[in-house]
Amino acid sequence: MEDKVIKAQSDHSIHITSMRVQMFWRLCAVSLLSAIAGFVCIAFFYRYDAENDIVVKLNDYGSNMASVIAQSGYMADTDSGNIKAELSTAASIYGGRIIVVNGSLKIVSDSFSYEVGKVLISKNVVDVIKGNSSFVKTIDRDQKYAQLTIPIKKDKENIIGAIIVQGSLSDAYAVITNMRDFIIITLMFILIFVIAFAFISSKRMVRPLKKVTEGIRHAADGFMEEKLDVKGSYEIKEICSSFNALLSRLNTLENSRQEFVSNVSHELKTPMTSMKVLADSLNMQEDVPVEMYKEFMKDIAEEIDRENKIITDLLSLVRLDKKANVLNISQVDIGKCLEAILKRLKPLAEKANIDLVYESYRPVVAEVDETKLSLAIMNLVENAIKYNVEEGNVKVSLNADHKFFYVTVADTGIGIPEESQEKVFDRFYRVDKARSRETGGTGLGLAITRSIIIMHGGIIRVYSRENDGTTFTVRINLKRSEVLGNATENGEVKGDDTEKVTVLTPKTFTTNLGGNGKAGSSKAKAGSSGSSKAGAGAAEGAASPARKDKGSRIGGKNGKKS
Repeated sequence: MEDKVIKAQSDHSIHITSMRVQMFWRLCAVSLLSAIAGFVCIAFFYRYDAENDIVVKLNDYGSNMASVIAQSGYMADTDSGNIKAELSTAASIYGGRIIVVNGSLKIVSDSFSYEVGKVLISKNVVDVIKGNSSFVKTIDRDQKYAQLTIPIKKDKENIIGAIIVQGSLSDAYAVITNMRDFIIITLMFILIFVIAFAFISSKRMVRPLKKVTEGIRHAADGFMEEKLDVKGSYEIKEICSSFNALLSRLNTLENSRQEFVSNVSHELKTPMTSMKVLADSLNMQEDVPVEMYKEFMKDIAEEIDRENKIITDLLSLVRLDKKANVLNISQVDIGKCLEAILKRLKPLAEKANIDLVYESYRPVVAEVDETKLSLAIMNLVENAIKYNVEEGNVKVSLNADHKFFYVTVADTGIGIPEESQEKVFDRFYRVDKARSRETGGTGLGLAITRSIIIMHGGIIRVYSRENDGTTFTVRINLKRSEVLGNATENGEVKGDDTEKVTVLTPKTFTTNLGGNGKAGSSKAKAGSSGSSKAGAGAAEGAASPARKDKGSRIGGKNGKKS
């Protein structure tokens, strides 16, 4: 095992080193390529600008000189010394050559005096004299010169010749050559700088990742309490934040697991201990009276029943926790379902002298798993009966709007302290442990209820004040298709706790709730849908219905009904 840990740490170090080397070379390559590309672009644009500058100057001079030649009559009389001197001076200034050709392609003037009198056959000259081009530009980078052929016009339509103006590009190209040498020297310094920069940058960029991976490995070794706090970029901070959230979740799950194991062990051990004590008491005594024997056996049977209930509830939770758990969805009359639950619990309410009242604001039919939903609501009503005060009451209300139906279970019992309200849905959590065991509770009922409600895509909320009763509110979609529309990729259902509730106007209807062989009826006071008023409490939805409709009282207080 130790060898595996050492090997894993070694592989991790190699991976970080490899990442740093890759980042180093990538930074070097990107920086150098960027520098080279930049210098090449500078040289290219400088050469283009230098060539264009020479061409503009040659064009300006050639155009002016063509106009002077046309107006002076130089084409007819080439002995003009002024024009020859001007042409020679301009040729010296531009470091090139100037040639004048007449309409017959005969050279009438040459700043070099080599070709005078000869015929110049050139495509550029022919195109210009024929009027095919306003001027022709030629750049020879090998010979390092720029040449412009410009027409000589006596008037706008009459071309009498052409002037060829050449200028040297040697000076411009010499600057580019010097620039190239400068670029090479500069690139050498840049290379040194880039290597140093890439080395430092890659080290700084990898350092936060190294700390993150070390923190993750540390957590994997079992040190899950230590949070990651790594300074770095936004992405690194996001990784740390997500990892810390994951660590917090894992710590919560681990604590829950340990607490659950401890609670299960304790809950299963308590009945076993009681049975052991009872059995040892019987074994240690001789001639045990039959009455005592029966009493002890009755106590043992009760402990066995309690043990069996704990195991049954645990198995129910395990089945509900499975992601592949399937709901047997069908169209269910929620009102009839609640009536059946209350009739089933009527004997328990009568035994505890508790009034059991049912209020229904309208008929509700929804797509639910009737068996599982009945179990969830039954747990709520049973708890409301068990943890109530003497001669208290439990009121179950049913309401609906266009999208959800609401079941509210309110009691006048002992209430739940504020600090315990967030924990009542935890497994094996009991607000009053002594009273819970006296009433036969396992501490799993509300956990089962919450799991079932979540499976239906619903939510459950608790509102309570100590010694002032408790209200549980369940909200579930009327249609299963709307629940599946809110499902996430892993199949879990997203709850919606923020939607505003709009309660429809109640309709008048009658329900047969029964009780002691007599039929009891309830009518909503709101009257028919055409003339009824929206009752007080409608704005509250089903969270805590406050309407004073006449509900049916099922049992309690000597079985009387309202």
